[in-house]
Amino acid sequence: MSNAERKVDVLVLGATGFTGRLIAQYLATHSQKQLFVLGLGARSEEKLKQVADELGIANKVDEFVNVDVKDKASVERAVKRTRVVINVVGPYWHYGTPVVDACVRNQVHYVDLCGESTWMRQIILQYDFAASRNRTIIVPACGYDSVPSDIVAWLANKTLKSYASLKRPGEQFIGIRSSISAQRPKGGFSGGTAASGMAMLEDTPKEVRRAALVPYSLSPVEGGKQQRPKLVYELSVPSLDTIVGAFWFMRTANVWVVQRTFGLIEALGKEVHGSAISTSERKAQVDQMRYGPNFMYDEFMEQPSKLTAMFTSTFLFLGIAMVSLFSPVRWLVKKMLPQSGEGPSEEERKKGSFTITNVTTSDSTPPINVTTIMTGQGDPGYASTCIMISECALSLLLSPHAYKGTPTSELTDVFRPTEFARQGGVLTPMTAFGEDLITRLCETAKFTFASYVTEGKEKVHGALEAKKDI
Repeated sequence: MSNAERKVDVLVLGATGFTGRLIAQYLATHSQKQLFVLGLGARSEEKLKQVADELGIANKVDEFVNVDVKDKASVERAVKRTRVVINVVGPYWHYGTPVVDACVRNQVHYVDLCGESTWMRQIILQYDFAASRNRTIIVPACGYDSVPSDIVAWLANKTLKSYASLKRPGEQFIGIRSSISAQRPKGGFSGGTAASGMAMLEDTPKEVRRAALVPYSLSPVEGGKQQRPKLVYELSVPSLDTIVGAFWFMRTANVWVVQRTFGLIEALGKEVHGSAISTSERKAQVDQMRYGPNFMYDEFMEQPSKLTAMFTSTFLFLGIAMVSLFSPVRWLVKKMLPQSGEGPSEEERKKGSFTITNVTTSDSTPPINVTTIMTGQGDPGYASTCIMISECALSLLLSPHAYKGTPTSELTDVFRPTEFARQGGVLTPMTAFGEDLITRLCETAKFTFASYVTEGKEKVHGALEAKKDI
């Protein structure tokens, strides 16, 4: 097969940027690299080859693709020969839509690192129907925004349903009343994240921003009443200490993505239960996935004390207000924050980490409490993020490491790990990749997972402990 005819399995757009370079290096040295064709894309093919040489991966990159996301014809040429696009060119409000448009029209699957709820809402409105019609999989927010948040809520529900089926088999459907996560990140702040935040404030129309700030604005279904942001958060973790925290600046993006996961599953539940041809087995299968109509999710940033939490939240609230209202403040902040393409050294990235601790409570009487913890080694915005988005993309192409892979040259379509992936549309990490993503992350040995039910201070039921039960 000639280069002109050969399919690129994974095309990384923005491969010369800081995060793009990390993703390129990770994929080029992946243990399953022999099974997929890797392409790196950017405006300059010469710069791409230079980056590959600097990273020591030139002999492992199969194609260098000249593509400018500002040029529709260029995007079209690059996308139509690809199976899965990884897009790390932001801000997405400026540069993301033409890529998604080309992917949907050419039935090419897509993942990105978007944390812009405004843009996510726009592509849902514009492309979800078309993508579902031609079974194209579009998944924003596949990095630290918002994979860990989506995973812990999903795992908590799995643990809850497993426990309920064993201990309360006679009860009707048991759903979730509240699911609260405490984030403990240790790492640098991304220049790309800063640029996306500024784009949301400066370039997004006010009416679009207002619409995207409404709870469940990304979800097809509304759930329980969403909590308002607080100055001080407290989360009582069964068998552990109470966690105190402050407002988390990534809260809206993460919470809204989890709400969409809830909404997509709940909408499926309504469809199945409302259908005259649905069997009881089918209804039970979908009910195992559902979070329930009363579901509410929230998260905050862990702090050492209530006083620190209060100061941190106040500083963030005032800072966001000042940046939103006054352009000179935005100019000053832009000068102070990391620029796009900048990032921490390799040594600094290795020192980073994150822990997300989630407590989920059922809507049953008496309630069931589930504690779910996910950890990641490496700077969450860089090291962990490049692994997460890469494994998201690969889950559409290859079986997990634990199983024998099929060379992608033999594929006629991508692998579709979940029911939602089989249908296509604008999805979330867990509706698109499900347990397959958790398996892949476990196999990297950079992430751990635990999810268990507690009664008093005792663990009485665990659906998952680290990676041994995956």
